[in-house]
Amino acid sequence: MVSWIISRLVVLIFGTLYPAYSSYKAVKTKNVKEYVKWMMYWIVFAFFTTAETLTDIVLSWFPFYFELKIAFVIWLLSPYTKGSSVLYRKFVHPTLSNKEKEIDEYITQARDKSYETMMRVGKRGLNLAANAAVTAAAKGQGVLSEKLRSFSMQDLTLIRDEDALPLQRPDGRLRPSPGSLLDTIEDLGTGRALSLRGPSP
Repeated sequence: MVSWIISRLVVLIFGTLYPAYSSYKAVKTKNVKEYVKWMMYWIVFAFFTTAETLTDIVLSWFPFYFELKIAFVIWLLSPYTKGSSVLYRKFVHPTLSNKEKEIDEYITQARDKSYETMMRVGKRGLNLAANAAVTAAAKGQGVLSEKLRSFSMQDLTLIRDEDALPLQRPDGRLRPSPGSLLDTIEDLGTGRALSLRGPSP
C-alpha cells in the first residue's frame, strides 16, 4: 500500500507545482484556452483540497485510499480524460450559478461583521492600553514622590544627628553640644570649686 508521505508528494508535485507552472505559461503566452482550462482546474482542486482535509481523517483507514487519491489527481490533470473540465462543467459551475447570490450575500455579511468586530476589539484594546499607561504613570509618580520624601527625611535626620553629636570637655569627658543649659551649670560649678580651693601648689 502507498503511504501517506508518497501520496502527499504526488499530490504536491503533480497536483500543485506542475499546474502552477502551466498556469504561469498560460498567463505569459496569453493563451485564453489554456487560461480557462487551468482556471477550471484550480477551482476543482480547491474543492478537492477542502474535501481531502476531512477524508484524510475519516477515510484514511480505508484500503487503497491513498492510491485512489493519487489516481483522482492524475485523472484531473490528464489531457485525455480532462477530469477537471468535466467536473467543473457538470457539477461545479451549475451549483455555483444557482447559489451565487446567496454566497455573495453571505460573504458580504461576513466581511461587514468581521470589520465591525475588528473595530470593536481594536477600540477596546486601545482603551485598555491607555488605562494601563495612565495607571503606570500614576504609580510611577507616587513612587517617585515617596522616594523624594524619604530622601528629604533622611537628610533632615542626618542634620539633626550632626547637631546632636556630643563634644569633649577639657577634662576628657563627653558633654552635650555647647550652649546647652546643663553644660553652663556644670561649667559654673566647676569654676566655683576651683576658686575655693585656690591655686594648686
